[in-house]
Amino acid sequence: MSNDRARTFADALQTLESSGDVEAFVSGQFTETSELHRPETDQQTRGLDGARLFWEQYLNQFESIASTFSRVEDRAGLGVLEWSSTGQVAGGAPVEYRGVSLIDFDDDGRVARFATYYDTARFAAVTPPTDR
Repeated sequence: MSNDRARTFADALQTLESSGDVEAFVSGQFTETSELHRPETDQQTRGLDGARLFWEQYLNQFESIASTFSRVEDRAGLGVLEWSSTGQVAGGAPVEYRGVSLIDFDDDGRVARFATYYDTARFAAVTPPTDR
């Protein structure tokens, strides 16, 4: 099956990372009832407002970030992205990490559900400890 929907999403994500235009990304890619999940933090957001929040939080972690995709698949409405990202976290420390994102598409090719899984240990190495 074609991987056009997954490829379109991957390209749009790279544009988001370079432009920072969350509104264009969300309005172009997500359904009004979309669900977004980050299992490592138990974060779950819904709808376009939730998608905006999710991607604003993502971008706010970094001074710069760029993702490359080693695998882009779309099978029966499920998109699979295997990726690596490099950049600088807020504060300037370099970071490089890898992960996988799973995307459920609706019939119009928009994201109904997005979940991402990645190596959180890479962030612990670049994030200064907080005072308790």
